[in-house]
Amino acid sequence: MHWGTPAFLNLFLIIPILIGFYAFISLKKKRSREIFGDPSLVERLSFSKSSAKERTKVILIFFAVIFLIFTLARPQIGTRLVMAKRYGVDIMVAIDTSLSMLAEDMKPNRLEKAKIEIATLIDRLKGDRIGILTFAGDSFIQCPLTLDYSAAKMFLGIINVDMMPRPGTAIGDAIRRSISAFTKSERKYKVLILVTDGEDHKGKPVEAAEEAARAGIKIYTIGIGSTKGEPIPIRDKTGKIVEYKKDRSGEVVLTKLDEATLQKIAFVTDGRFYHATGGMELDKIYEEISKMEKKELQSRLFTQYEDRFQYFVGIAIILLCMEFILGERKRLCE
Repeated sequence: MHWGTPAFLNLFLIIPILIGFYAFISLKKKRSREIFGDPSLVERLSFSKSSAKERTKVILIFFAVIFLIFTLARPQIGTRLVMAKRYGVDIMVAIDTSLSMLAEDMKPNRLEKAKIEIATLIDRLKGDRIGILTFAGDSFIQCPLTLDYSAAKMFLGIINVDMMPRPGTAIGDAIRRSISAFTKSERKYKVLILVTDGEDHKGKPVEAAEEAARAGIKIYTIGIGSTKGEPIPIRDKTGKIVEYKKDRSGEVVLTKLDEATLQKIAFVTDGRFYHATGGMELDKIYEEISKMEKKELQSRLFTQYEDRFQYFVGIAIILLCMEFILGERKRLCE
């Protein structure tokens, strides 16, 4: 026999307590009768009460409690094979890890805010595969497409701006690298979520988006930051801001969002562009993804135990009914 919730078997520890409590109450009643008057007289006055029936009712209640405990533990007898299938889409999240993601117009900064929101998105997934790509001047598949959401969140947690050796924001290269992460033979079920705050003047991102569209990939772009520009803080080891990033001429660098390019990238792939607010707009993207046609991502044959608690709860109910019907008085013929 197998138990569905074996922890409830620990309730059997209360049985000795109940027995002790009953013995204590019985002893207390006996002493009360002795105090009330002569025991033989009290017994004659209560001649119609059946001690045997009283004990039987207690035994019925005890056995009913035992069978109810068995019911809670969910006894399972017999097995059957069940095919479990998971359906979903493939989602790659490309995260900009350039130095400009340290700007603090979103708290605690753009990168950390993006990571928090992406972790929330992963928690909402149900059957979809998730992958993570990081990019700056280079791009790297941090986590291949997987159904292991815990592993994806672990890889997400270690992302920082020091991961890419080459500075910059190569959006076009990141899109091309993401294309290689998907199954090439499929023409649908593929989504790329691009999270960035920068401009790409070298990687030809719109042309890369057209390649993604031909591969059946829908791109959702999330632009972080201001189109007017935001300074990039540089902190010391204690976390204190010591200065702001400057260019070769000594001017403070302002990171500006290129909304037009991100809109074009989304448009050519039939996706959507979002300008990040406090919630990064990932909830809206997930709602759209959940409406997409899904493919079978995993099939697994597993053994399922058959629940038999119904028999135990039925016996418990019968015992309680018998206890209720059984009176405490003797029959007239007794």
